[in-house]
Amino acid sequence: MAPKKNRKVTTHKSQSKVWLAIAVIAILVISVGVYFALANQAPKTIPATKVLLQTTAGDITIDLRTDKPITSQNFINIVKDGKYDGTTFYRTITGFMIQGGKVSGNIPNINDEIGSNNRNLPYTIAMAKTNQPNSATSEFFINVADNGQYANFDSTYTVFGNVISGMDVVDAIANAPATANPNDPSEISNPVDPVTIITATIVP
Repeated sequence: MAPKKNRKVTTHKSQSKVWLAIAVIAILVISVGVYFALANQAPKTIPATKVLLQTTAGDITIDLRTDKPITSQNFINIVKDGKYDGTTFYRTITGFMIQGGKVSGNIPNINDEIGSNNRNLPYTIAMAKTNQPNSATSEFFINVADNGQYANFDSTYTVFGNVISGMDVVDAIANAPATANPNDPSEISNPVDPVTIITATIVP
């Protein structure tokens, strides 16, 4: 009887170890899953950030929106990498907007961040993109009018900041002489003397 009893105890202990190992593995799997889920979750806001664009026409300061974390952080990353330095406002339309941000190298597409408070008002900055969703990369434009009057404009272009100084510079760029766009002769948007962004920096 004794040997039989000992075998039961041994079996019971072995089973306990197996269940303990399974429980530990399950906890580890759940923990890893939670970690990666949190790591891949986009933040809801970012810290308040201002960007200074020093251009050949004067300085423009932009206050980035904290509630557009994907778009604002993408802009910040490109600024910090110096990719906007030396680029031009290559498309300018009086009474509409000025467009720049065409950089060298590949910039990954980012998701649109539209929301109910997305308004392309005068002196707001928004991401340029193709007609496809989530196709913005580095190019941006600064509105010089309430362009939300155009159908689907506010539901297409993510507004991620406001010009807080240098509105006169924006106006000067928009109103400078331009010729027909080589890709669309009906649009007068090709600046005769393109304004260059000398440097873009993060400022207090």
